[in-house]
Amino acid sequence: NLIAIIAPTIGVFLILKRLALIGNTLSHVALAGIAMGLLLGIYPIYLAIVVSVFAALGIERLRNKFNDYAELSLSIILAAGLGIATILISLSRNSAGIMSYLFGSITLVTKEDLYIVLPLAVVIISIIYMFFYGFFYLSFSEKDARLAGVPVRFLNVLFMIIISITIALSMRIVGGLLIASLISIPVAVSLQLAHSFKQTIFYSVLTGILSVNLGLILSFYYNLAPGGVIILTNVFCFLLVVFIKYIIRRSKA
Repeated sequence: NLIAIIAPTIGVFLILKRLALIGNTLSHVALAGIAMGLLLGIYPIYLAIVVSVFAALGIERLRNKFNDYAELSLSIILAAGLGIATILISLSRNSAGIMSYLFGSITLVTKEDLYIVLPLAVVIISIIYMFFYGFFYLSFSEKDARLAGVPVRFLNVLFMIIISITIALSMRIVGGLLIASLISIPVAVSLQLAHSFKQTIFYSVLTGILSVNLGLILSFYYNLAPGGVIILTNVFCFLLVVFIKYIIRRSKA
């Protein structure tokens, strides 16, 4: 549930900053860290966090350098991360381990996973709470935020770091190929319902919690990959909300 709270919350800020593809980029980069960890016999999440953080800092640096072409930084990091991940995966003999991080596997979650996920998740939630209004300003206009005295550069770097850590922590349950969807789809659902920024976060988190818990239950009873079921549950929620809104509009016409 901590992941279900953090991922959509961060997704709200990302969507409003028009940087939704960052989740997809960092998830592929994190796979390189996972593959490196399995290859070297080091706990994979540790290396996934380290690699993701460095990649996030690289994205932020390139984004500032190519200010008018911010998406170019994502393409560069994505290409590099995917290339490295592909090579390392081909060298690794632990294909089962790689698959569990690619698509998620709740049954393989260990105590060591929980020991690192729980404290870092609490830290991330605390950071979002402490700098909420700074992140809020940055979501709409970095220029206006700077004029208002918001430490733009510091908060951008901090935000990129917590994004990368969130993605690395989520890979065990949701999977590296699917975590970007957990970040963005609940926000898409929320944008159909919310009338304010805080409502957007509330509905996003609610959708995330619902989809994660329902997805885990369905995957357990039907022996399916939990990551895939969680994402499809998200998609179903989105389609259901769109359909209901369509019916309401038709009834008022």
